[in-house]
Amino acid sequence: MIKIKSKPVNRFLSSISILLLIFIASACQNSNDIVDLNFNKDWLFKKGIIKNAEQVNFNDSDWRELQLPHDWAIEGPFSNENNARTGGLPVHGTAWYRKHFSIKEKLSDKIISIEFDGAMNNAHVWVNGKFAGNRPYGYIGFELDITSFIKFGEDNVIAVRLSPEDLSARWYPGAGIYRNVHLKINNKLHIPQWGTKITNSNITKNSADINITSSVCNLSDFQQTAKLSTTIFDSAENKVCSTISDIVIQAQTTGYVDQKMVVQNPLKWDIETPHIYKAVSNIYLKGKLIDSFVSYFGIRSINFSPKHGFQLNGKTVKLNGVCMHHDLGPLGAAVNYRATERQMQIMKSMGVNALRTSHNPPSPEMLQVCDKLGIVVIVEAFDEWKLGKVPNGYNKFFDHWHEKDLRDMIKRDRNHPSVIMWSIGNEILEQSKKDGWKIAKTLTDICHDEDPTRPTTAGFNYYPAPFTNKLAKYVDIVGMNYWPLNYEEILEKYPDMIVYGSETSSQTSSRGVYHFPIEANEKHQTNQVSSYDAIVGPPWAYPPDVEFEQQEKVSRSLGEFMWTGFDYLGEPTPYGGRDNSTNGYWNDDWPSRSSYFAPVDLCGFPKDRYYLYQSQWTKKPMIHVLPHWNWEDKLGETIPVFAYTNCDEAELFINGKSYGKKIKGIDLTPIPAEFHFFDKGTYFSKYRLSWKVPYQPGELKVVGYKNGKKLVEKTIKTAGKAYQIKLSADRNIINADGKDLSFITVRIEDKDGNLCPKANNLINFTVSGEGSIAAVGNGDATSTDAYQVNYRKAFNGKCLLIVRSNEKKGDIIVSAKSENLNSHKISLSSKK
Repeated sequence: MIKIKSKPVNRFLSSISILLLIFIASACQNSNDIVDLNFNKDWLFKKGIIKNAEQVNFNDSDWRELQLPHDWAIEGPFSNENNARTGGLPVHGTAWYRKHFSIKEKLSDKIISIEFDGAMNNAHVWVNGKFAGNRPYGYIGFELDITSFIKFGEDNVIAVRLSPEDLSARWYPGAGIYRNVHLKINNKLHIPQWGTKITNSNITKNSADINITSSVCNLSDFQQTAKLSTTIFDSAENKVCSTISDIVIQAQTTGYVDQKMVVQNPLKWDIETPHIYKAVSNIYLKGKLIDSFVSYFGIRSINFSPKHGFQLNGKTVKLNGVCMHHDLGPLGAAVNYRATERQMQIMKSMGVNALRTSHNPPSPEMLQVCDKLGIVVIVEAFDEWKLGKVPNGYNKFFDHWHEKDLRDMIKRDRNHPSVIMWSIGNEILEQSKKDGWKIAKTLTDICHDEDPTRPTTAGFNYYPAPFTNKLAKYVDIVGMNYWPLNYEEILEKYPDMIVYGSETSSQTSSRGVYHFPIEANEKHQTNQVSSYDAIVGPPWAYPPDVEFEQQEKVSRSLGEFMWTGFDYLGEPTPYGGRDNSTNGYWNDDWPSRSSYFAPVDLCGFPKDRYYLYQSQWTKKPMIHVLPHWNWEDKLGETIPVFAYTNCDEAELFINGKSYGKKIKGIDLTPIPAEFHFFDKGTYFSKYRLSWKVPYQPGELKVVGYKNGKKLVEKTIKTAGKAYQIKLSADRNIINADGKDLSFITVRIEDKDGNLCPKANNLINFTVSGEGSIAAVGNGDATSTDAYQVNYRKAFNGKCLLIVRSNEKKGDIIVSAKSENLNSHKISLSSKK
């Protein structure tokens, strides 16, 4: 039995925790099946350089008690003293975590280990005052065997010191033990961390061959003879097939067991039907179950070729992809399954079918979500090799750690059916070096050694340097960042290469902001960017329309990964007075402190550009119109109106009067633009429809037609005076597990329910019952208000409230009030 023991100063286990531990002890006793424990509760935390904090008898009675995952930086405060490039938040410094626990003496013959899914960064771990290990890279998980440090039947203390440095990241990394932690208790004969490798072949409608290679670790002093039984279940928990192998593992060694099975009538993992199977591997010693290891996988085939591009299960798929950083907006970097799932559901609704995890290994939760939703993934390892982009980046650790970090990433993620490529780097500076190919070859060789079933790739932003310096030769698939007009040229020069847009567009905008006239100005005095999506901002960027056109034109391109799916904390381009390759602080345009790049803001609210991508990447009839229709100071003046649709044509009406139909692909929309090999001027887009009309208040409506038939319409009305608050939860029923979230959209409306598009009212929130406020936000990249408070100003009519459940089932009452507005109250249910 494991006890998580707190200091005697008002720190006690909850009854729920005690019952859980009793259940686990009972399960271990009755079945000899050792259960991994969630080790997130009852940690103690304190920031600062603290002498002797690793020692058992250190007095931590005044430390803050919290649960993991935890990101200390998101708690702020925002400050101009912090680097806007990393969000204007305190992402560097030293902090400590401590946890008191005990393990019953009867488990003294077990192997005890602790697994961190990620700790940001420069993690050092002590157990009972003895150094257990360290890991510099904050994005990779690691496990430490702490058996020799444990005092069975007595109090134990684990201490973790994190010391992220200033100028160590190019975006917001977060800080702390920001991913989940697990305590593992194993018998000496067991399957270790990431211990199965599952591949499939000969996939037909009738059957699929499954091969499972299991690592079996024998830490005893004797040879062990046992049986390994593996059973495959489908998603409905139906037994599909099984096999048993006799195994003999020598003392103090790890053996490898290959097991082959056939799944009849396989359900394939695909973008539209992402079926998941489960393999349960049990080790029996003298007839007793001593270890159980669960792996999830999918049955699918992938292939890449110059002729057919990317094929999934034999069908060519164009990659409609996004790059994503790892933060969760107002929640910071602290991983949360529901927040991650919501992000990718929003991306899926935009038409996304692919993700590039920029520029680091993702959380395990992200790949679980992509497996579930049917989104293919490029898992990226590094943003730097030996040459650093920032003084204290990964370059400091590359020589010593790159091979272990890369191999561990592949071992961790190789069973995910969503993963289709391994990226060995992003915009690495070695592109410009004549011998840079040597590192590319080394990393690709490591990937091929660990996983010969998937190709390698990299995102190259120099041209033609990676080709002349041979780096492109030593990846299997060539990713190009921001060179759309050169895809054809590259493929003509290198006809056997496979190419795609690994990072595209970098258009910037602010939700609900429109500047007149539409001009190619990089910055605006408001520190916002117009949502007409014509003024792109950074010098390497270009409108999405350019990439759409080139992807159509160059059919051999695998597709694109636009930058980025969600706005993220830090890197407030085009504000900050710096560019992508500039070191130092980006605070010239404070308070800009988070990105403007995405079609979705930091809270998950779609910007207009979301609908531009949706018009290209989805088939269900849709139409969108912009801008909003509240321009009281522009009565009679000309207003540009844009429409995005996947219909053939659209017709605009203002107060019932038609302003004519426009045909998509024929009627072009002029956009100010400047990018590689396109001098500053006007780009004419065939992907947008536009009108110039005199402003008059009332109703703006656009209608989409296909083959002359009306299919869809969208209406915007001039809003009256702000009158009321409207709350709308993404889910009204959540799990009572202390982790689940409800994301509540807060709208400022007039008396008729129209959004007030310029409203910035201060909203005060109250949450009672079996939940609490996790965070608030509004998507404004210039706001320096804290996220962990009970109030928020609306930004262009909207803000967000995130409610977290506790561990008791019951009702959660959420209310919102604001001066001179009608309040609103909703009820959520938290269930076991």
